[in-house]
Amino acid sequence: MSNGLSRRLVLKSGLLAIGTAALGKPITETSTFDTPAPPATDPWYGLKAGIASYTFRKLSLDETIKATQLLGLQYISIKDFHLSLKSSTEERKSAIGKLKAAGITAMSCGNVTMENDEAMIRQAFEYARDCGIPTIVCSPDPKSFPLLDKAVKEFNIKLAIHNHGPEDKRWPSPYDVWNAIKNYDTRIGLCIDVGHTARAKVNPAEAIIKCKSRLYDLHFKDIESTEPNGGTIQAGRGVLSLKAILSSIIKIKYQGLLSVEYERSPDNAYPEVAETIGYTKGLLKGMMAK
Repeated sequence: MSNGLSRRLVLKSGLLAIGTAALGKPITETSTFDTPAPPATDPWYGLKAGIASYTFRKLSLDETIKATQLLGLQYISIKDFHLSLKSSTEERKSAIGKLKAAGITAMSCGNVTMENDEAMIRQAFEYARDCGIPTIVCSPDPKSFPLLDKAVKEFNIKLAIHNHGPEDKRWPSPYDVWNAIKNYDTRIGLCIDVGHTARAKVNPAEAIIKCKSRLYDLHFKDIESTEPNGGTIQAGRGVLSLKAILSSIIKIKYQGLLSVEYERSPDNAYPEVAETIGYTKGLLKGMMAK
């Protein structure tokens, strides 16, 4: 897909399903755009595509809901920018109620840092329980696994340990997570971040296959390079083989959240995220047509 024409064709195919009139405009709670009718068939071919709300960390919860709707996404991984871990049960139920009313399902929360502290771990599990969220994306202290094992059994909530690349002293790659969780409850699993995985010099498409039995969340993105400083960029403009990554996801019949995460441009990420989603839809459509 390095050919410019090919990329334009993919984008054309995908962006038609997004309200392109919204591109370039900042999102507000009162934003109104021309939103096209939904496609007759599922453009995600059964994948549960959503947004990692960290992408919109400069926006309020209401603005994030609006942006998610405009992007045509029905799922979210909610970050504490939009619902504090220290919130009350009533505040949690109110926030989840807003999401449900907008047609958005919270499939995970996080990333949550967990120390080897039972009270801290319990707080995160109670938060997920109150929200009705089945999976916590997290970065736990490696010494905390006995506590984590106990918690997943008590709450019946999954953990998806997030790898953060070469600078992560705990979990650089999915294989570091995989080797650590083998002897614990199967509800302790992974959130593979495909960008950070590639920066850790691990092939994300291969990691998805190898870790499929405990893959509970996935952060989807493209990156400028696989060097330590390689940042997020619009899908199709970077160096990742997104086709190979999607092929692996489809091959394993992945049922978790395909969470689009975009770290760049926090003041107005919407146009670049819309391009990423449009490109990915077009890429999927081309793959499924063969």
